[in-house]
Amino acid sequence: MSATDDTRRRAVQAARGEIPFDLLLTDAHIVDMVTGEIREADVGISGEWIASVHPRGQHKAAKEIHSLAGSFLSPGLIDTHVHLESSHLTPARYAQIVLAQGTTAVFWDPHELANVLGIDGVKYAVEASRDLPLHVMIAAPSSVPSTPGLEMSGADFAGEEIASLLSWPEVRGVAEVMDMHGVLHGSERMQAILAAGQRSGKLIEGHARGLSGADLQAYLTAGVTSDHELVSADDALEKLRAGLSLQIRGSHPYLLPGIVTALMTLPHLSSQITVCTDDVPPDVLLEKGGIIALLNTLIAHGLPATEALRFATFNAALRLQRHDLGLIAAGRRADLVVFDSLETLTARQVYVAGNLIARDGRMLNAIVPMAESLPPQNTMQLPPAVEEDFVLRLAAIQHGEARLRHIRGARFTQWGEVDVQIRHGKVVIPDGFSLIWVRHRHGRHEAKPQMALLEGWGELDGAIATSYSHDSHNLVVLGRDPAEMARAAGQLIASGGGMALAQHGNIIAHVAMPIAGILSDLPAEELAARFSDLRQRSEDIAEWEPPYRVFKAIEGTCLACNAGPHLTDLGLTDGLTRQIVDPLISCRELPEETPSEYRQRRTHNGRK
Repeated sequence: MSATDDTRRRAVQAARGEIPFDLLLTDAHIVDMVTGEIREADVGISGEWIASVHPRGQHKAAKEIHSLAGSFLSPGLIDTHVHLESSHLTPARYAQIVLAQGTTAVFWDPHELANVLGIDGVKYAVEASRDLPLHVMIAAPSSVPSTPGLEMSGADFAGEEIASLLSWPEVRGVAEVMDMHGVLHGSERMQAILAAGQRSGKLIEGHARGLSGADLQAYLTAGVTSDHELVSADDALEKLRAGLSLQIRGSHPYLLPGIVTALMTLPHLSSQITVCTDDVPPDVLLEKGGIIALLNTLIAHGLPATEALRFATFNAALRLQRHDLGLIAAGRRADLVVFDSLETLTARQVYVAGNLIARDGRMLNAIVPMAESLPPQNTMQLPPAVEEDFVLRLAAIQHGEARLRHIRGARFTQWGEVDVQIRHGKVVIPDGFSLIWVRHRHGRHEAKPQMALLEGWGELDGAIATSYSHDSHNLVVLGRDPAEMARAAGQLIASGGGMALAQHGNIIAHVAMPIAGILSDLPAEELAARFSDLRQRSEDIAEWEPPYRVFKAIEGTCLACNAGPHLTDLGLTDGLTRQIVDPLISCRELPEETPSEYRQRRTHNGRK
């Protein structure tokens, strides 16, 4: 008899009263995720299993008894889609935080690590999360890179790589399919990836941002079964009606009031509705929380607490095909959270596999991973940054004017056109504009810098640099002044990656992320403090305008899989047509003139 069989047999005996429970939880109000009731019951635990949920006082024989009088008992919370890398913490340090908040299981898409390190990145995710008290399920990243042909990351995954990853027991599905264009137009790569997922019988996660009508139906027909890329309440309802599992995410809180209002108009709330964090930075994760913060936001917007908890427990377990999780019932894992109130959820106690591991938001014992192999820390394969690299030039003319295509907006980008002056081959950055600069950092092709004009971000007073840039994680710098941009980029090249701010000749904030250029080796509290300081100091450089032009937008500004223009390491791309576009529309050589002469001529021509 195996160890699992033995613990199951002991649980059966405990349920029948033949042997004592290992732990008996008494006097609680059970939040029943099947009936929606809040009912009185005691819970008997044997080993890692719930052995019995029975009327109060029916059993008293137990090695240990915990009275939960006046509290509410819920299954452990489940995050159905997360990139742990967005916390910039190692898995053990991430687990230390979220477990104390009540999250006991996560479905991790490690495509940030995979885009830097390839298969070794997924291997690290598996090894670094093994033996943690947090139950980590791994997804096989399908977006390496997210848009082949428009960008280049540190690796390329196609059908063969996905099929190999799906054969690993720790890998439970295909991660979000971001190449929507490839799915809809039948690219050979995407057909092979989807076929591998279907043959495995495991999950296939979606990324259906902006899809509607026939395209949404076609995307589902390809085998995708979920979506977290909700852009509006109407979008959420269309996707739910289409049959997708919704993964309401916390990383875009401005959408939540409308989504809750829309869901509450439905005759019933489907078991197809789940929740996820997607991306949570370290300071927000530590101060506000992950899934727990999302649930409290949903409750504040009018969603009944019992429904919010069901999204994060029973519904999530159904979605992830984990019938041992998500319910307080005999035969399920004893992963449980104790709440004092359902008005505002705060984890008072957390049990994992029948063991009390956290109380009042703190772990009882530090997590020491049994096995953790660090990935390479020398992933910034770039020469030193020099000021000349950040000068936008036109080879076509030395003096004159040109009309250029540029990027307008932050989260939802659009094409724009602007007339610029050329002096000594250099583009004079127009008033109200800034530059975006991208350079390949993985050593897979000649790292020639790419630049484009950026409108809608204001005139940046300094520079912002990051090597954490979805999803290829090349080096990205925003600014106007070449010297400041070079300074910020140089700081990251020297430190092995991360984020840096440069202003007035100084580095005013810096968070080093030497692990793959996206993770830090700092303790959570120290990393959170530094990250929070960097975000606050960024307000000295950029004038943020929520909800779209925000600090978080820096990390996603190069997402070429999304509609609209985006700059990547290969050039200025069009997410709709899947083409690399020449920014130069037209130009003409003119006699050299001063800036004031140029402005006078433009004003004079305008009056004509």
